[in-house]
Amino acid sequence: MSTDPLALMAEVDRATERLITTAAGFDDAAVAAPSALPGWTRGHVLAHVARNADGLRNLLIWARTGVVTPQYQPGQRASDIERDADRPAAVHLADLRDSTLAYAEAADALTPEQWSTILDVPGQPQATVFSVWRRLREVEVHHVDLAAGYGHDDWPDAFGHRLLHEVVSGLADATPLVLRPTDTGHPLEVGNGGPVVSGSACALAAWLTGRSTGAGLSVTPDGPLPTPPFWM
Repeated sequence: MSTDPLALMAEVDRATERLITTAAGFDDAAVAAPSALPGWTRGHVLAHVARNADGLRNLLIWARTGVVTPQYQPGQRASDIERDADRPAAVHLADLRDSTLAYAEAADALTPEQWSTILDVPGQPQATVFSVWRRLREVEVHHVDLAAGYGHDDWPDAFGHRLLHEVVSGLADATPLVLRPTDTGHPLEVGNGGPVVSGSACALAAWLTGRSTGAGLSVTPDGPLPTPPFWM
């Protein structure tokens, strides 16, 4: 998958349109129904995705102006999601569209040099361009969390491959295993040795991120799937 911000923004636009199409089919009862995330309704998920667009827009403003603009103020993220979760379906849909547009406009305003700006965000400083991948990941993963018919099989292959590699890169201390994406044939090792888990890159990524039970994956030697470590 490209690291060019314009190419990635095109992927974000397409992923968001798919999400909006799903959200547009919800009535108030559907929004209030449980999502795939414990304790969250679909309204919580939609509110989270919209507020994430606002937060990542703050980072783009930081890169453009040089004024430190945190993604979220302390405690804001959770309180905003709870505040917005119970809104009617039409309000959620309008909010998703508006926050998406504001984020896209902030991205359009950046110069190539500003995309390379290193932001001192909590955890690890990162280039501004990485925020676009974070947005794409947010939209695709939480679309699955809506439990409304969109699954990891609907993820674009390039997204599945990048997500898989990203997740594996953070598993240095996990139980050893080998992941073998059947669509590339190039194994990814976690530690030394361990069982070989095979499946498409999207299926492996979904299993490792808790968005799939791992149904359809194979294990060599025969046996149960290992328990994937907690992700995020």
